[in-house]
Order: sequence, then structure tokens, then C-alpha cells
Amino acid sequence: MATLFLVRYGELALKSPPVRREFERSLRHNILEQFVHEGIAGRLRSDRGHLYAEVDAAEPALRVLRRVFGVTSVSEVHEVPTDRAAIRDRLLDLVASRLAPGSRFAVRARRTGQHAFTSQELARDLGGDVLERFADRALRVDLDRPDVELFVEVRGPRTYLYFDRASGPGGLPLGVAGRLVALVDGPRGALGAYLMMKRGCHVALVVVPSGEPYAREVLARFDPSIRVTAAVADPAAWTSTVAEIADIAHADGIVLPIDVAGFPSARERWGERVVFSPTVGLTDSEVDERWRSVTALAA
Repeated sequence: MATLFLVRYGELALKSPPVRREFERSLRHNILEQFVHEGIAGRLRSDRGHLYAEVDAAEPALRVLRRVFGVTSVSEVHEVPTDRAAIRDRLLDLVASRLAPGSRFAVRARRTGQHAFTSQELARDLGGDVLERFADRALRVDLDRPDVELFVEVRGPRTYLYFDRASGPGGLPLGVAGRLVALVDGPRGALGAYLMMKRGCHVALVVVPSGEPYAREVLARFDPSIRVTAAVADPAAWTSTVAEIADIAHADGIVLPIDVAGFPSARERWGERVVFSPTVGLTDSEVDERWRSVTALAA
């Protein structure tokens, strides 16, 4: 049986209509490219502010969706018509196996469109339906500290029910900004590349031996077509390699793994070339902490 995922995106929805449409096309393309790369069969559809991915392989698809830039969160959803009885029946079926005796629960409802009920009325009535159907379980409504939360999202003629949200990387879809080349020599270089990818840039990687695991085992998971060029271990040769790849890729700038102390010398060495260093203000421990969250998304 096919599984349906609700895919949310954040700042894309704030753009002007023409820009938003272009960004949404890029997001759809990137999702499908990841599906093809992982051998996942699926199809996409959309409404304003959301995408819907229908797939046969739920767990691999969820892992893919969580590492697509632009995606803020993903939920496995159950779709029903926006009909009061249909919503009630499906909700009661879904919660039956999740509500243990004595559980605290909450129903969270949201609406988009015109309906004969408000979000608060729908949540209240559905909560009453749960209490009535499972009266023998001594359930309690607790909106602050529930053991089980059921979300009901009404979007026009269709309604989606779900329990959980899995976070994505957010940001902007790959390909909506410029092209960069990043030097990856460890976690600082890898995080710098990741942060620029998150802003929509295609980033080619120049990787020294110490940066290989960061590039090939993590960053490549976020962009199946990423270009990785191996560099020799001698730091004296890194500058020429980065410059060469930047020229070949017609890059708009380079991303360097430098901190505040290293910025003046890097600026002098690179002259007129645009230099990005998104980790320049981070300590090594802060870099390590942020990198751990990146590797969790790439898993």
C-alpha cells in the first residue's frame, strides 16, 4: 500500500508568486532527483504551501525527504475527504492502538479554506468523540503535556491526519542561488559548505584527505550530483586547486574553513575573489555541535 507524506517548506512560501513558483519547481525537481538516485518510486502533487509525496517505500523516502534543502518537516499522513463523519471515523481508527488506559491526549486542528466549523470547534468535537468511544480507558484531555497528539489539517476538500513531524534541513532548494567551490578539510570546512548549500547554492568540493569522510559520507547525501575533487595533502597546493576548480565551474565565490583570526590573511591571499566563511564566528565546539545535527539528517 502506498504511503502519503505531507512535505512542508518554510521561507519559500514568503516569496512573491513568480519567485515562489520557480523555487517550488526546483524543490520538486530536487526531491525527484533524490528519489531516482535512491531507486524510490513516487509521485508528487502540491497545494499552496505544501507538497505531497506518494511512495511505495516509506522509510527510505522519509530519509530522502528529510535531507532535501527547502523542506522544513515531513509527516506521514492519512488522507480523507473533508467530511465530519469521515474525519471522525478515521481518527478513531488511528488512535485506537495508541491510547493506552489512562493516557493523556490532545487533538490539534488547523484549517485552510471555508468550512462550517472553526479549528477550535473541530478539535473540541473530535476530542469528545475520542472520550466517548474509549470511555472504558479513563482517558484525559491534556493540551499541555499529552502522551499522544493527533494533528488534523483541513485543507479545502481534503483533510490530513498525522501524529509526528520529522524535521528537514529547511533553507532554500539547491540551484536557486549561485555556484561556489568549498575547501573541505574537516568539520569546519564541511559545515561551511553545508550552510551555503542550505542557502540554495550548488557547491563543488575540493577535499583534502582529512575531509574525505565529511564530504563523501555526509555532504554527498544532500546533493547526489555534487562534484568532489580530491586535493593533495600539502596545504601549499590547496589554493591553486580551489582556484582551478572555481574557474572551471564558473563559481561566484569560494567557501573557506577559517575562523576570525584567519580571515585577514585569507582575504589578502584571495584578492578580488569573493570569499565566504559562514563558520567564521563559531568556535570549534560550536562547529562540532552543529555538524552532529547535519550528520543526523544525512543518516
